[in-house]
Amino acid sequence: MAFSSVASASLEGLHVELIRVEADVSSGLPMFHMVGYLSSEVKEASERVRTAIHNSGLILPPRKTIINLSPATVKKRGPSFDLPIALAVLLSAGLIPMDSLKDTLVIGELSLNGKIRRVKGILPIVMEAKRMGYKTCILPAENAPEGVLADGIRIIGGESLEEICGYLTGERVISPFPDVRGKGFENPLGGSLLDYSDMKGQEAVKRAAEVAVAGGHNLLLIGPPGSGKSMIAKRIPTILPPLTKEESMEITKIYSVMGLLDKDRPLITGRPFRNVHHTATKAALIGGGQVPSPGEISLAHGGVLFLDELAEFQKSVLEVLRQPLEERKIRLARSHGNYVFPANFILVAAMNPCPCGNYPDMDKCSCTEGQIRQYLGRVSQPFLDRIDICIESPRIRYEELNTKERAEGSGEIRERVKKARKIQRLRYEGTGILWNSMLGVKELPRYCVLGEEEELLMKQAFTSLGLTARTYHKILKVARTIADLDGEERISARHLKEAAGYRTIDKKYWGR
Repeated sequence: MAFSSVASASLEGLHVELIRVEADVSSGLPMFHMVGYLSSEVKEASERVRTAIHNSGLILPPRKTIINLSPATVKKRGPSFDLPIALAVLLSAGLIPMDSLKDTLVIGELSLNGKIRRVKGILPIVMEAKRMGYKTCILPAENAPEGVLADGIRIIGGESLEEICGYLTGERVISPFPDVRGKGFENPLGGSLLDYSDMKGQEAVKRAAEVAVAGGHNLLLIGPPGSGKSMIAKRIPTILPPLTKEESMEITKIYSVMGLLDKDRPLITGRPFRNVHHTATKAALIGGGQVPSPGEISLAHGGVLFLDELAEFQKSVLEVLRQPLEERKIRLARSHGNYVFPANFILVAAMNPCPCGNYPDMDKCSCTEGQIRQYLGRVSQPFLDRIDICIESPRIRYEELNTKERAEGSGEIRERVKKARKIQRLRYEGTGILWNSMLGVKELPRYCVLGEEEELLMKQAFTSLGLTARTYHKILKVARTIADLDGEERISARHLKEAAGYRTIDKKYWGR
């Protein structure tokens, strides 16, 4: 009988905290006591562990058993400590060799019959274990495809406690899980059969969507019902550029923590598109809970957050978007710690111009002046200032709908977007800036140089449109993107006029 220690880990938001599971089996009255700032579900592990050990055909001697989860300053939550606790007890009892878990991190939940069950957040835990110098991770077999995504560390997937004990004593052979990335492990987040060639007309709106995606700009579509706003928004994933390896791993980590990965195809290779219903709460968007977990904003990281029927959202819900749209991070403060979640996404929103949807066509609009003002007032000016591109989606004419000509498809648009993104990647290499919308005030004079004609044009636009400093800067960033789509290094008056045109629609409706 001796002291033993097994390495494990816990998650606090997206942060991984390494935990030492210590066990001491010694002479004394038979008992099984656990300490170390434990939540109720971890305290319940004592019954699960003892029953799982018994049902695995192993016999624990009637001794005094003390389990400590260190450090005591971190609260331990969830059922993922079952397996390391069981192995620590078996090490102390001398039922498995003391050095069999050297340089090994263990995590997993146990059923009463000794089966090892899948847990959340495996990928960030394994990546942290690799960074800290561990050579092997013992995981639930269902989590092994996810764990192997962290290249450079051995992954042992176990079906049961009995199987893992046999492996540690040398009685059974479990081969390390093979690295089979690129062989069916990709998860494109659903995929899509939609295409922009399905849509007739609305060329100006499609162009705005192309500019928005090319530069990572936020986009607002406003128009009457049936004008194709949602159709255009839902086809945006078909023109998004492919993920880099780093982006893919970062997004996969977020979905791992939320338990949203496909167990057979865990690696996310498609950009997220989160379509949020207007009844969503603030916590659903930014994250929350006793121990905050990521919300829809972070699940859209690297992709698109789509808010349909924007004016139907509670105003307080929309206002919480303002800071993430500016900082591209979410910071949540709690009494037991601060949490930071990634939030680098493109916001795409769609809305009607009034409750009935027909304004400004007063022949069809049945709303009063007060109703229109109240409806539009649900979207505040500070929120609008964070939208780079506002575009009106007018009613589709019969001639456009009935044309036999094929509309431009998503493939052609996506190629232009990829070229523009490549230009930006090369331009901002080493700066931490990924695309034009991320340019800060300090970077604008360097990357958005204007000539005399362009300076005069911007001065006129600033005065006539009543721009704020923020919207002025956004016009420059959008113009930079339009120039990139044209393959031009210099921003011309033509680019500025198109960019400024995307700021006239909000003045038409909110500047009444």
